[in-house]
Amino acid sequence: MKKLLLAGSVMAALSASPLMAADEIKLGVFLGFTGPIESIVADMGPAAELAIKEVSDSGALLGGAKVTGVRGDTTCTDAAAATAAAERLITSDKVSALIGGDCSGVTTAALQNVAMPNGTVMISPSATSPALSTLEDNGVFFRTAPSDARQGEIVADILKGKDVKSIALTYTNNDYGKGLAESIKMNFEKQGGEVTISASHEDGKGDYSAEVGALAAAGGEVLVVAGYLDQGGKGIIQGSIDTGAFDTFYLPDGMVGDALPEAIGDDLNGSYGANPGTDSEGAGIFAEMAEKAGFKAGPFSAESYDAAALIMLAMQAAESSESGKLKDKVMDVANAPGEKIMPGELEKGLKLLAEGKEIDYVGASAVELVGSGESAGNYREIKIEGGKIEVVGYR
Repeated sequence: MKKLLLAGSVMAALSASPLMAADEIKLGVFLGFTGPIESIVADMGPAAELAIKEVSDSGALLGGAKVTGVRGDTTCTDAAAATAAAERLITSDKVSALIGGDCSGVTTAALQNVAMPNGTVMISPSATSPALSTLEDNGVFFRTAPSDARQGEIVADILKGKDVKSIALTYTNNDYGKGLAESIKMNFEKQGGEVTISASHEDGKGDYSAEVGALAAAGGEVLVVAGYLDQGGKGIIQGSIDTGAFDTFYLPDGMVGDALPEAIGDDLNGSYGANPGTDSEGAGIFAEMAEKAGFKAGPFSAESYDAAALIMLAMQAAESSESGKLKDKVMDVANAPGEKIMPGELEKGLKLLAEGKEIDYVGASAVELVGSGESAGNYREIKIEGGKIEVVGYR
């Protein structure tokens, strides 16, 4: 009789274990599925979910746990809506961690108001504000995208390479736009360039004639538009073209996406810019995986896949799906030493970790986390020709 009771106790304990195959781990896919970058998020969401499916199908995570993604909409711009979505994901849907947010302002709001109080890990694929580098986060925030402190250097270098001596600068009036504009201005002026005007614009307006008028009055060889391709940034460019204020535009990361040249047409030809990206082996593998899965390897999609992958690999290293434990393993699995892990090799990485071995997750974006846990920063340089984005190099 005692043996039967003991056996029953063991079975009950095993069935309650969070590491058993029958259990489900949930991850929040916390991105702007509506709002000013929804055309970019259309690829970012499926990229994160591709990594989730890959791990879940492998049966190699924490003794065979299944993983599902639960979407939450940041809207990109509405901090209250993003906070509410994060609250729902964490307290109601019981996600273990968040892939996201995307835009810097909503990411900061969700981090400070929800993720930090609940001790929930966030790995953002696209929040790039320099302020996030020094924000107190209790060790729960990471990002696979580089800071705009780095992007400002890239912008200045590209402009200098084209012998541009003066620019007008407009930026979306939020954390992302302000931080990026400051970085661009500082770096461009450091290289001897002139910023004739640095002026904010709001998203969601129907008419940008006043903003375009002020930019035109200040002048400049190139208009740098640090905005969003589906709303304000697009409106500024269209207004500038319609009035003849500017005909060449520099496009930072929030403006790089197929939707912009499709909307503007041939008038955008000759403009140029850059967004995070590499020509690494992993990037090529991921592009093939994305095509097979039915989405594009578009801007920030590689970083989204990698954000999801890092969370799950860190769980395996921590032997737990709890954020409080996995947060201490993110940097370990992301960086050397260890066996390099590419996209499509998540099962391999999980099995190596289960054997007590070290891995160096390279992933789709050549991940290398530095400082407080952000990407060191690789960029692809682009130009618009024939109404399409063409990659011209990497930095």
